[in-house]
Amino acid sequence: MTTPPQGLRVLVADDEAPSREELAYLLGQQAGVGHVRSVASGPEVLRALDTGSFDALFLDIRMPGLDGLDVARVLARFREPPRVVFVTAYDEHAVEAFDLRAADYLLKPVRAERLAEAVRRVSEPRGKPGEPLPAGDETIAVELAGVTRFISRSEVQFAEAQGDYARLHTAEGSHLVRVPLATLEEQWSAAGFVRIHRRYLVALAYVEEVAFEAGRGTVRVGGEELAVSRRHLRELRDTLVRRARPGREDPR
Repeated sequence: MTTPPQGLRVLVADDEAPSREELAYLLGQQAGVGHVRSVASGPEVLRALDTGSFDALFLDIRMPGLDGLDVARVLARFREPPRVVFVTAYDEHAVEAFDLRAADYLLKPVRAERLAEAVRRVSEPRGKPGEPLPAGDETIAVELAGVTRFISRSEVQFAEAQGDYARLHTAEGSHLVRVPLATLEEQWSAAGFVRIHRRYLVALAYVEEVAFEAGRGTVRVGGEELAVSRRHLRELRDTLVRRARPGREDPR
């Protein structure tokens, strides 16, 4: 009787044989990876998933026919889909990767240390199906000096609207992402982010100080003083009261 391999079961998909074989080899050298299988197209990925079980998929984005993004959209309908890592020579698909909740986004040629980080990400435990992701589980693709990297949502202290984009402010600096602030507000409200102004979305966990005076309000987040608009003033005040008095019922 054959003993099943220990560690992650990984499927690699790339229509270019040299890239596919190189990535499969590098993954096989990673600690924590138990089995690696490779295929050459999107349809082959779906057939492999129909006959076997995998913990993670490393998908090339540009494949003929069913590309990596198409495969990820199909997987989103699964009850328990494998984690997805996109591997590509192009960085313009990072926003779509964010929307599809990819675990990571690797640029070719893949460096061993960067691959190790991706393996770590797909190894992290996640919530049960239907449960919201913990605050630190969601990652955002950002660009810094021409390099695409990922930061955790839990690092974001506040987000600032800049047209159809948003600038995410963290303790380490700021990053511009091609996502409207309204979209972030909708997606992150359950994680403790509150709209305080048409320009600002703040993480309540990072609010250091709140001031209300003569119908005006400000909050201090990460050393920055941000204005609270009149239309959001009462909502912010009520939210802070509820957080300060857990278990107390609203007397109204």
